[in-house]
Amino acid sequence: MADLPTHTIVFEILTRLPAKDVGRSKSVCKQWYALLSTQDFVKIHCSRSVVSSNQRVLLIDDLTCSVRPIISNNNDYGPSSTVTFPFHHQNNDVSILSHLNGLLCVCLNHTYELLLWNPTTTAFKRLSTPDSHGFYINNLDAIGLYVDADDDYKVLHIKRRSGVLGVYVYSREVDSWRNIPFITRQEYLSPHFNWSAGTFCGGTLYFTVCECWIGGTNVVICFDVNSEQFKEISFPPVPSNGMVQGVLVNGKNVLHMFASTGMFEMTIDLWTLQGDYWIKVLSCPPIPPISLSLWYLSFFQFTMTNGLSNPRNHASSSSASTKAEKRKEYQKRYYAARKENNKVSKFGSGDAPKVLHQYL
Repeated sequence: MADLPTHTIVFEILTRLPAKDVGRSKSVCKQWYALLSTQDFVKIHCSRSVVSSNQRVLLIDDLTCSVRPIISNNNDYGPSSTVTFPFHHQNNDVSILSHLNGLLCVCLNHTYELLLWNPTTTAFKRLSTPDSHGFYINNLDAIGLYVDADDDYKVLHIKRRSGVLGVYVYSREVDSWRNIPFITRQEYLSPHFNWSAGTFCGGTLYFTVCECWIGGTNVVICFDVNSEQFKEISFPPVPSNGMVQGVLVNGKNVLHMFASTGMFEMTIDLWTLQGDYWIKVLSCPPIPPISLSLWYLSFFQFTMTNGLSNPRNHASSSSASTKAEKRKEYQKRYYAARKENNKVSKFGSGDAPKVLHQYL
């Protein structure tokens, strides 16, 4: 019987062992030590270690930040563990903009500063500079975290300022910002378009760009993290009978989108990206309008009660006497839901965020 290749032993067998056994395996030889120390091994090992008992969710409210285990069988949280912010902040001041492998990109709302933060180790890095890089404006900017082919953690910052677009990349490896070119349609620079946070999947960052009007334009912007080239692909063909929302999800390195439409009743479909085209894989019954991001967590048995519709909002909507008033009220709920989404971030395995300590 032929010997198994080292790559097969490391990535197909050792990735399924407990962490203590993996640590002991590093002493076998220099080749094993090198392979077991790579980010690829760590990510595969963490993904195969993820079970319902070690899932965590990070919650930020007006006064505290806490981590709670997820109890999947009854859609609830376990007892919370308080997380101390290692940086100065004010109440209701920290917004989560993007996350990757347990590393968070957050904004301090009173100073507009961007930070990289590892809640597990409490290490953080301020990204702001004297020449105005690393400052984020809500509803105008978009942020995406990614890793390039050299395992360098980077931040893509898309700025919209008075109809002018600026795109900047922060490299953790060299600790600096630089500008990269990006030409897009002028209308996407308008504040009437909402840019989502970037979702990293298969070497590409994806952003939804949705117009905040009924029947408005909706597209997906793709950023290849290695060539640093942008392109535009179509949005899933959802009905335009209400304002459209889309939440992107990386599931086992395949991009999915929960796309919703509707005004007083939301229709939600699950789509998957194949090439540059969307394939519908699931349709859900209509529901009352809620935050789509929080609904998607609930769909996976992660109930977010602070994302449910407010009865007062329903009352004021039903009493609106004109289409303009109804549209204004709907947009008010839409932006309130977007603000709520910035308060929640889900972790995978409890060990995964520790991997990033060396990068902060």
